[in-house]
Amino acid sequence: MGTRQPAPVTATGTEREILMREGSVDAPTRHPIAWKSEAFWDKDSLNDELERVFDVCHGCRRCVSLCDAFPTLFDLIDESETLEVDGVDKADFGKVADQCYLCDLCYLTKCPYVPPHEFNVDFPHLMLRAKAQRFKEDGASVRDKTLTSTDRLLSSTSIPLVDITVNALNNSSLFRKALSATLDIHHEAPLPKLHSKTLRKRVKPLLTNLPAQAVGETTGKVALYATCYGNYNSPAIGEDFVKVFQHNGIHIDIVPKEKCCGMPKLELGDLDSVAALKEANIPVLAKLVDEGYDLTAPIPSCVLMYKQELPLMYPDDPDVLKVQKAFFDPFEYLWLRHKGEALNTNFSSTLGDVAYQVACHQRVQNIGLKTRDVLNLVNDSEVTPYERCSGHDGTYAVKKETRDKSVKIARPTVRKIDAQAPDRFISDCPMAGEHIANLAENVQKAEHPMTLLREAYGL
Repeated sequence: MGTRQPAPVTATGTEREILMREGSVDAPTRHPIAWKSEAFWDKDSLNDELERVFDVCHGCRRCVSLCDAFPTLFDLIDESETLEVDGVDKADFGKVADQCYLCDLCYLTKCPYVPPHEFNVDFPHLMLRAKAQRFKEDGASVRDKTLTSTDRLLSSTSIPLVDITVNALNNSSLFRKALSATLDIHHEAPLPKLHSKTLRKRVKPLLTNLPAQAVGETTGKVALYATCYGNYNSPAIGEDFVKVFQHNGIHIDIVPKEKCCGMPKLELGDLDSVAALKEANIPVLAKLVDEGYDLTAPIPSCVLMYKQELPLMYPDDPDVLKVQKAFFDPFEYLWLRHKGEALNTNFSSTLGDVAYQVACHQRVQNIGLKTRDVLNLVNDSEVTPYERCSGHDGTYAVKKETRDKSVKIARPTVRKIDAQAPDRFISDCPMAGEHIANLAENVQKAEHPMTLLREAYGL
């Protein structure tokens, strides 16, 4: 089988040696997403690039154990007349993109051909391009538009009494079967609870005006970006954030106003909506940075949106880059404070044996296992990380057509956690945690790591 290669790369000496070797030991680099160029939207150009990259993947197959995009691709090839990519109907290329939910793990952990390798494979962003073209041509279903319009969906259903009613209906098997029949939302998928007393409402009474103390890369002055899920579905986590950060002498405020970060719309391929949300959020966040604030959020996907995806979509926007530099994963932030000897390590209780599912969108921030490192500072506590995807993705695990696949993806992690039978189970992503807890036999519930840290402090 001959591997299709891109146009020749001009290089000399050591550069040529690096480019031509099998695989790569160099740190992966990301190219900007050229979504404003004409070539990005050219269908023939897209199909050519899909065929080229799929051919590289076919010759490697290292990612087969990740999401279902790769088994789907390899089945299409293996069932074709030629047993090669050229035997696959280009109309079927979209089936591969359907199974990619942009977790980025293939790029970060598996693929030996990511840039700077000459094959220049960026599978997730190629799938994004395919999703964007299809959305531009065909739009999306009512269900998918609804599920990704988080501001509108969650704000309307979190009104007092409405939230109670919706939560009760979501626990009704009859209602869930009707929802499955009408909107193709799987009847067994757990749906997040709604709270009329949102994160933004809960944390404001807790905020105190602490003086900012800069330590290392941190200003000691933080603005908490609530996120849609954090605000409406898991607001208690925001209280934990405020208590833990203030206990460590960190000044913390809530971002005064915000919209969805845009990750759900990105995964849908609706780049115009991503752009509109960026225009709403970035000016607010950039102003906070100018006022001396660092930024953080309780949901890894939202952190990644500002750390990676928006900067790649807007590589020349100074405000986007300003926000990128100031955005931290919460435990990355706490660990930086610890390195500067500014983290309180006087704990009043232990955590015991903790199983920890490391969220994909936290892993691809490339910050290491900072959540584990911080929690392991607690006396007589042992945190065991599991670096494997939950298969949730926000919507993938609740859609009728992909629910079973999401469960299959989660099973290896579920088996390991059940074998551990931990005292506590955590994930930085509440949705991933709930998905795994729902499938596990030896886990009572999923918790956010910040909750455990707050408890360890006795707060």
